Amino acid sequence: MGRRDELIAKYADDLKSKCGMTPDMDLLTKVTIGCGPAIYNADAATVAAGQAHELETVKDNFLIKKLGLSDGPQLMDAINQCIETYGKSERNKYRAVIYYMLTKHFGKESVYR
Repeated sequence: MGRRDELIAKYADDLKSKCGMTPDMDLLTKVTIGCGPAIYNADAATVAAGQAHELETVKDNFLIKKLGLSDGPQLMDAINQCIETYGKSERNKYRAVIYYMLTKHFGKESVYR
């Protein structure tokens, strides 16, 4: 099993155990691949939920540019809802898991098909 497969398994476990979701493994794999080499960098692989500029980056680069959503307060509300679901006290909030939850939240799975 390659490093990416190990990370995908870790993300799936987080979705099950910490977020109470049963992951769509095909979609999770595509979202993880879409994150690119960031998943291998300890700093870039996680979302610093306590930093406003980090959440703005998720909103601008993922929700608006990748998923093609229109800017509005609903985007930041969804990001905060995902962070709440993941657990505010959870130290490592993996970018691929947050992106997966946001993709599901907005019903934008077609972006990855």
